[in-house]
Amino acid sequence: MSEFEPVIGVEIHVQLSTHTKMFCGCELSFGDPPNVHTCPVCLAHPGVLPVVNEEAVRRALKIGLALGCEIAPRSIFHRKNYFYPDLPKAYQVSQFDIPICGRGEFVAVRDDGSELRVGITRAHLEEDAAKLTHLGGRRAGAEDSVVDFNRGGTPLVEIVTEPDLRSASDAVTFLRQLRQALLFLGVSDCSMEEGSMRADANVSIRPVGTHAFGTKTELKNMNSFRFLERGIEAEIARQEQILRDGGRVSQETVHYEPETGHITSLRSKEESHDYRYFPEPDLVPVAPDPAWVDDLRAGLPELPLAVRRRMVEEMSLTPEDAEVITESPELVAYFMDAAALADPKACANWIRGELRAQLREAGIEPWESKVTPAHIAALVDLLAAGTIAVPAAKEVLAGMIETGDQPAAVVESKGLGAMDGSELAAI
Repeated sequence: MSEFEPVIGVEIHVQLSTHTKMFCGCELSFGDPPNVHTCPVCLAHPGVLPVVNEEAVRRALKIGLALGCEIAPRSIFHRKNYFYPDLPKAYQVSQFDIPICGRGEFVAVRDDGSELRVGITRAHLEEDAAKLTHLGGRRAGAEDSVVDFNRGGTPLVEIVTEPDLRSASDAVTFLRQLRQALLFLGVSDCSMEEGSMRADANVSIRPVGTHAFGTKTELKNMNSFRFLERGIEAEIARQEQILRDGGRVSQETVHYEPETGHITSLRSKEESHDYRYFPEPDLVPVAPDPAWVDDLRAGLPELPLAVRRRMVEEMSLTPEDAEVITESPELVAYFMDAAALADPKACANWIRGELRAQLREAGIEPWESKVTPAHIAALVDLLAAGTIAVPAAKEVLAGMIETGDQPAAVVESKGLGAMDGSELAAI
């Protein structure tokens, strides 16, 4: 057992799936040719004025309410000043000391069933930078670098946690279940592969039993759960080795190299004063009507943790079944429709198991297939009645996937019904 305890906080950048950018009317569309969704506002031409995207504010409020955050009656935007090729204004419009959403808490559940409570420091609105691509290598060895301003100005919510996490696995558990909650809210597609959800981890260590924080480093832009876990573990190991060798950990921004498993230094870690924050003079404060906030609160969907508990307590699903089913709101809706017609546990077994396995080869999800929830319920009923056995049911499922026919029709067309006693005697 290590003599050191990790202390971890996470910063999550969530791209909001609005139709237009944060401060202009440019369309947001992933995968389009570079630099086709730009205008004088998001390219920072002189004399232009930004306008706040109301839908982005609405989605930020939904996130804050779901996280139990204090909603600011009045929040303001600030200019975060720094120079980089992906930032045409030479500053990013963000929020500083008065964010739209203040302190809150998110409750996740570990694999062993224990609760993981993570304090939320804040959730604030800001605009994304453009996408910088290095050609012919990483930044240091690249032959050239190009900028796509389609992404510049995309509305973001940055969620900042308290340093409440004590292991890389806890960080992944928190991030996975936070992502699920955001999907249920419908505020973002949360695709880590496409960059619409990105995570930075602030990592430090301290001797076990002490309370003072150690010097933290920031792991930037972890774009998968696996890399996040491996990166945090590698950084913890690096810091432990430094302290055992009698050295001191430097406050810096670092990068995890997945190919080698090594941590490399990017730059010294900036403090808030390095960015010279000052209020954005071109934007009025955001002061949401309390009645609007109340309406948003009343309209929040049931979140994954509550759905999982209901599935286990009221439908007799195993925690594992409930965890898989709540991976997405679409899968929950599909399951609920089937469970309303047949035994919920049996429906869950077929949906999470054989149905998803057979559809995986085609690369489609259950709700995208020809197999409806009613089909699954009817298949479960045929099994319960003894009309077919499990091996035949798998074949029936394959037939439904191919044709979209009712299971009884597939049974008849393929001659898969179980034989009764007289039929066996005749044989």
